[in-house]
Amino acid sequence: MTGLKLFRKVLLCTVAAPCCLGWIGIATPLAAQSADQDQEAQMGQEVFNELKAKGEIIESSPLYDQLKPIADAITRSAQPRYNHPFKFYLVHEQQPNAFATPGGNVYVVDSLLYFVKNTDQLAGTLCHEVSHTIHHDTVTLMEKEQRLEKREVGAAILLGPTRAHVLAILLLGKLHSLSYSRDVESRADLTGSDVCAATGYNPWGLVWLFQDFDNAKMGQVPQLLSDHPGNQNRVETLEEHFRKNPTVFGKFNPDPKSSAPFVVPKGAPEIFLH
Repeated sequence: MTGLKLFRKVLLCTVAAPCCLGWIGIATPLAAQSADQDQEAQMGQEVFNELKAKGEIIESSPLYDQLKPIADAITRSAQPRYNHPFKFYLVHEQQPNAFATPGGNVYVVDSLLYFVKNTDQLAGTLCHEVSHTIHHDTVTLMEKEQRLEKREVGAAILLGPTRAHVLAILLLGKLHSLSYSRDVESRADLTGSDVCAATGYNPWGLVWLFQDFDNAKMGQVPQLLSDHPGNQNRVETLEEHFRKNPTVFGKFNPDPKSSAPFVVPKGAPEIFLH
């Protein structure tokens, strides 16, 4: 469902029966939002509520044992750059993917853990997604969408939802098809490589993942790659960044064979959050 169609659906619910919005959360007055960061937290919570309602969030699984050390290292490195706590959740979907939402939540699709070949590829992917949050890229993109759909947004605000609520509605409709510009993607790549280097994970991991893209079947390609064209340009930009900062990146081996393989148990059990 597109952001516009979802917006219309929720707008109709607001007119017909205000209780229909219960799955998103109770809106608070716009004046109660003291800062943009509070708006981001509200957006992130509403996305979490929706994923939970759909039964996609994995509450417990042995897969968390493999994810947690990487997530903890990234959090230690990235947290000083963002003033809401980063939290990592596994979700169950068919296509390998990872995505971050405003407020600090990072969602890792379980099938991504089976797609990556080594630990540094996974770390690079998550550092990239965390960087979108650090740069507030999703909020910026949704605000752009808000301007494009201003007639319906304006009507919705008159009916009661806050600005953060409206942006969350738009985000939910585009959650799996966020389309950042090449410049925004490259900036997240560069910040992500800095975060990775600070954690001790090899920042070449994201480069290796881009390079593996050509050898993967389309149905297996993570959406963060398949929806974002210009991978070769992004690789070249990363390589130039590494060359310009030898004191930071010179110690890391560009050979993927130097990285520890990432192995997870096949068919790991999963208990979902309800």
